[in-house]
Amino acid sequence: MNSSQQYISYWKRLKIAFQYVMPQLYLTRFAGWLAKQKWGIVTHFIIKLFAKKYNINMAEAEKKEFSDYASFNEFFIRSLAEGSRNIDQNPTALCLPADGKISQIGKIDDQLLLQAKGHYFELADLLAEDKELVDHFKNGDFVITYLSPRDYHRVHMPCDGILRKMIYVPGSLFSVNPFLAEHVPNLFARNERVICVFDTDFGKIVQILVGATITASISTAWAGVINPPRYNEVKTWTYDDENAIKLQKGQEMGAFQLGSTVINLFQPNQVEFALPLEANVAVKMGDVLALKK
Repeated sequence: MNSSQQYISYWKRLKIAFQYVMPQLYLTRFAGWLAKQKWGIVTHFIIKLFAKKYNINMAEAEKKEFSDYASFNEFFIRSLAEGSRNIDQNPTALCLPADGKISQIGKIDDQLLLQAKGHYFELADLLAEDKELVDHFKNGDFVITYLSPRDYHRVHMPCDGILRKMIYVPGSLFSVNPFLAEHVPNLFARNERVICVFDTDFGKIVQILVGATITASISTAWAGVINPPRYNEVKTWTYDDENAIKLQKGQEMGAFQLGSTVINLFQPNQVEFALPLEANVAVKMGDVLALKK
């Protein structure tokens, strides 16, 4: 190994180690406070720098001027202009729930999901040991979508669905970028997350909003901000027939205040993923994710 390779290797190890020792929660709280501040021209300048750094396409935003946003949070979860995304209307098709990049996609091997090359995590860990849910999705299918800082950060329904259960799972706040996914074991099953279970024409599906470093909050369309507060135990909300919540295909179901990851689970023999979807492929919300078998 030459000196240049040694330096890169050292730097990678340092980045991984920092994730374990940094004050994840306090850093996230500070980021959340900072993102809420309304500092006028200072806020607009920060937004402008951020947009330039990440090459954000403001032409597709509903509000196109940086001065239209009172806080960084408002900018980060900006709405899209009408017509910016097309929701595929084929009733036998599932749509992609978010803009981003496919991290992993494929079959659940009994209870094992691929996190990155050489790294797997268990379905039971991801689903907070909910045995009923685990039984539903063993040997099913999954897709993990990573939302980078430049992406649109609202999450939508892949199909019509009736919400049956929501589970908040406390956990760590590791970064979920592709580099860390390759080096932090059980990353998605150890991070804070909100698990949403729906009944659909495609069987039961799960859509999981995974928290991360400086992801100051996760919200849903029916319950508002789920965190903060950050609970120290798993919390479950159920929605029976009397208070069932119905969401339509393409409807917004949640949002991240700063970036993260969405995981979708499908029962066995229900869907077939569309081509050419595979790891590292960039995707747009509303395009076809899968077809009903």
